[in-house]
Formats: sequence, C-alpha cells, structure tokens
Amino acid sequence: MKHITPLRAAVAALLLTVGLGAAHTGVASAVPLPEPAAASSAAAPSASAGLLDAMRRDLGLTASQAEERLSAEKAAAAVEKTARQAAGDAYAGSWYEPSTGRLVVAVTDRAKESEARALGADTRLVRHGAAALDRAKARLDTLRAPTGVAGWHVDQRTNSVVVTVVRTEREAPAVRAFVDQARAGGPVTVAETAQAPRTYAAGTVGGDPYYTGNVRCSIGFSVYGGFVTAGHCGQAGAAVRGWDGSAMGTFQGSSFPGNDYAYVGIHSGWWTVPVVLGWGTIPDQLVRGSAEAPVGASICRSGSTTHWHCGTVLAKNETVNYSQGAVHQMTKTSVCAEGGDSGGSFLSGDQAQGVTSGGWGNCSSGGQTWFQPINEILGRYGLTLHTA
Repeated sequence: MKHITPLRAAVAALLLTVGLGAAHTGVASAVPLPEPAAASSAAAPSASAGLLDAMRRDLGLTASQAEERLSAEKAAAAVEKTARQAAGDAYAGSWYEPSTGRLVVAVTDRAKESEARALGADTRLVRHGAAALDRAKARLDTLRAPTGVAGWHVDQRTNSVVVTVVRTEREAPAVRAFVDQARAGGPVTVAETAQAPRTYAAGTVGGDPYYTGNVRCSIGFSVYGGFVTAGHCGQAGAAVRGWDGSAMGTFQGSSFPGNDYAYVGIHSGWWTVPVVLGWGTIPDQLVRGSAEAPVGASICRSGSTTHWHCGTVLAKNETVNYSQGAVHQMTKTSVCAEGGDSGGSFLSGDQAQGVTSGGWGNCSSGGQTWFQPINEILGRYGLTLHTA
C-alpha cells in the first residue's frame, strides 16, 4: 500500500464521493498536477472558487466575469465545429473574441457569412483560406530553422503565417534568409519574442511529480493503463519513479523532437483516476472530456513546480523551434511555466487540452508556454482518457 499524504487522502475521498468505482493500474498519488477547476457543466453548474481565483489573478477578471467567460467559451467551442462545416472551402479559421464573448469565423466568400452568423458566430471576410495558409505553413515545416527563429504558426486574426523571431536575432543573416524563404511561399507576418523557447524538464529537486533518471517532470492526464506526459522527459523503455521514489512504471512510447508526447504504463500498486490535484490551492478536480478550446479561450495549466496559472490560447498548430529540434502541431498560450512543469496538465474548464512542452519566461515576470494537444497523443498510442 502506498503512503498517502493528506493531499492524496483528499483525492481518495473525492473519488469515493463521486463513486468512481474500482481502480485501474495507477495511483491518486501518481497525479502530481494541479488542474484548473471544472467548468460549468450539467453536473457542476458553476466553476470552483479555486479556478475563479486563478482567472482573477492571471486574467484580471472578477468571479462573475470569469464564470460568464467560461460559459461563453463553452458555447463558442460548440459553434466552431458546425461553423467550419457550414463555411466549407471558404473557411479561413476561427477564434474566440473576449471583448464580445463570441466566436469569430473568417471566410473567403461573402456568401458564406450569413450561414456562419445564423449559427451564432461573428464573421470576418479575408483573402486567404485555411487550406492555403496550412500549405504555406507546411512548406516552412520542411525547412531547417536557425536558433534565432522561435517558431511559426497560422494566425487566423492576421490571415497569415506568423514567423516569430528572437528580438536580438532579427537582423542575423540566417534569420533574415529564413524569413525571405517563408515569404516566398505565402502570406507571412513577422513577430518578435524576447527569448527562445525551451523545454521545462528539471533536475531532481524535490516536489511531487515523477522522476526518470535525474529528470523531474509532471504527469499530464490519466489514461487507462497509465498516463500521458511530455516526450522530452524520457525515452521509450526508461523507468519511472513516483512521487515517493518507488518504481512506478515505464515509458511505453515517446517522441521528441518532431513531437513532444509520451505514454507511461504503470505498475501494479498504482491506479489511474480522472483527477488533477489542487495542491491545497484549489479543490482536486475531475476531468470530464477533451473537447478542444478555440483560439482566444481562457486556459489553465498545472505542474509540480508552479502549480496553477491561467492565460489564453494564442495559436494552434505552431511549429516550435527548440534547440533540440523543431516540434510540430503545438498550441501556444500566454500561461507561464518553469522547470519541472513539463508534461503537466493544460485544461479549459473541465476539458483536457494537452501536456506542457516548453516556453520562455517564468511565473514571476511572465512568459509563454506551448502544449502538445491531448487528442493527438490519445490517437497516436490508441489510449482512452480516464474521465469522470
């Protein structure tokens, strides 16, 4: 029987309360991640005080504004899929607009605007369709980027491919050459960042997560048979130790760079639960699904170093150029993170979004963080997310 701390005892009590039934392989203590509180749902009509407090701190919202935003974002996510289908080939992307509380759908054909509006979305007429922008971005993915290029992604708001460069490296010959190549393949906008992105693994410095070799990372989400996390935290076959130092499991699959995801299978004596720990800051939260939040939506991240922090989704399908190599199909956020947070949970309300990969900055001065989308990881390894 694993030693259970008071925090983990609270998890066990929560699970018994909601009647999750018999355990699978894993352990409540094997989830060393604080997760954003559950969003509004049929079972939970209002968000927890902990999530509302995190959104107040990081997004400058009152409790009522945070609840209204979560409700509006949930509605926007539901509209997005239908609006994309209605726009067809004219679809040029979409995003949530906090100032109006509505989804904005970009289209290249004025005739499609009325259809999107009828579904409850605002519209913007643009020149380039999503397919053309994706092709331009895919062309960049075939190039080798210099270290002064932080990444690139399709930006729906500017209707272009945004290439982000490190401010101090913008005039470097290699960076200018890459930007020129990018512009030759389609509409490109150049943006600047203060620092290059890096992964958030850390040495074994204590805390509650999992360990492999001399690296500490954070668990992402429970799946039946184990959990998902960041690929840069360990290679396939690497042994994993739990929060208490005991043998926990083995990396069954791992991909980095190119991707940044991994699947850890766990040993007997550990079990999986659809829970993200609150670290005493907020109540432990249940995970209820993995519906993808739109660009512009609020999102929160938890990890074993910095615990709970919130921000917004800035971009999707971004290629991030780490020193170890490029990683594709990442989601960019305004949330901060620090060493040891790698692999941890990104959530929008009670919906799993992805696992922390890397970024720049810290949680004192701010920064940006990228995550690998959860649904891609589940599909790659044929996993089933453990949900309440």
